[in-house]
Amino acid sequence: MGDIIRVRGLEKRYGEVRALDGLDLTVPEGTVLGLLGPNGAGKTTAVRVITTLLRPDAGTAEVAGIDVLADPMEVRRRIGLSGQYAAVDEHLTGRENLEMVGRLYGFPRARARARAGELLERFDLADAGDRPSKTYSGGMRRRLDLAGALVAAPPVLVLDEPTTGLDPRSRIQMWEVIRELVSGGTSLLLTTQYLEEADRLADEIVVIDAGRAIARGTADQLKRQTGGERVQLVLADVADRDRTRVLLGEVCRSDVRDGETERELAAPAEGAATLMEVLRRLEEEGIAVLDIGLRRPTLDDVFLTLTGHGAEAPGTARTEEPAR
Repeated sequence: MGDIIRVRGLEKRYGEVRALDGLDLTVPEGTVLGLLGPNGAGKTTAVRVITTLLRPDAGTAEVAGIDVLADPMEVRRRIGLSGQYAAVDEHLTGRENLEMVGRLYGFPRARARARAGELLERFDLADAGDRPSKTYSGGMRRRLDLAGALVAAPPVLVLDEPTTGLDPRSRIQMWEVIRELVSGGTSLLLTTQYLEEADRLADEIVVIDAGRAIARGTADQLKRQTGGERVQLVLADVADRDRTRVLLGEVCRSDVRDGETERELAAPAEGAATLMEVLRRLEEEGIAVLDIGLRRPTLDDVFLTLTGHGAEAPGTARTEEPAR
């Protein structure tokens, strides 16, 4: 299989700010590529270039072998886009929203109506299809927006942070819908700042920071960059912190990391044997813990290792063009 999306050396500046700084990425046909990064990393700017909504200052982007600058209309025929905010006319019903999209694609009225009905059923919106969309919940509006992106059954789908602002239940529902689309053969570029989302949905992940791709691989490959498993514990008494730090350092023969609270400590481990030795030493020293376990690294650990800040670092400077 070839690459359905190919991006080379994309650059985009807003004044002195570089939203994209030589971005490279590819999406193999029939796969899901997760573009992972915090707000302001350049994800949405990249999506706007790929979907012909924004001209880059330099570099190239192709979708299904078609240059986005040379033939934007042909690119638009082959893609579906669901942005960060649901593009729904709240004064129309769900059915009318989808019929309108079909008509904009040039469908005859009967075909647009039939396609709207199919998508309402597929996205579990049939019962609400004749209600004004302003009465929909956030999760329903996101599903309607995604249905709109699929009216023309495009082979390539671009989802820009599709679950932002959703409650956990609605987010899981959206994940199920996305999995169904991918199993049907859709190629997908998914931008997200949710680590679990990238972990669950993406075949490969590109980590982006400050407009550049800084790492690529499967979730497991990226996690291995943090050094593997670790022993993580929560102390019953913070007064035992210094003694426990020394103990962990001796058993794990490595630096000990602080946790989010004063009671939490962690250190690299070599499987269950390390955990058992730590437990034995804690018992010998009379140090009580509220929780202890062998933890695999998360994608948040990966991002921290690669960039020096978390994937949802507070106060991250926004480098992307504001939505209009």
